[in-house]
Amino acid sequence: MKVEISSVLHSYTGGKSEVEADGATLDALFDDLNRRYPGLRFRVVDEAGRIRPTMLVCVGSEVCRDLSRPLGASEDVRILHALSGE
Repeated sequence: MKVEISSVLHSYTGGKSEVEADGATLDALFDDLNRRYPGLRFRVVDEAGRIRPTMLVCVGSEVCRDLSRPLGASEDVRILHALSGE
């Protein structure tokens, strides 16, 4: 499936803003992304297996924080850097 990658992670993907990866769940997708692009998973998922607060993962138009969320083969995933401020 197509995965859009935030510019803050381009150093892991060789500058690519869009990559291909496979996985039946978000967790499996991040495992595959990490095999293809070592270190990427740790920048998005913390040691406790949670999506870092500074990152957003969108499946279609839905923001997902649950790594067990199933993925369909035709779904697009976007990994975004969350902005905060006042």
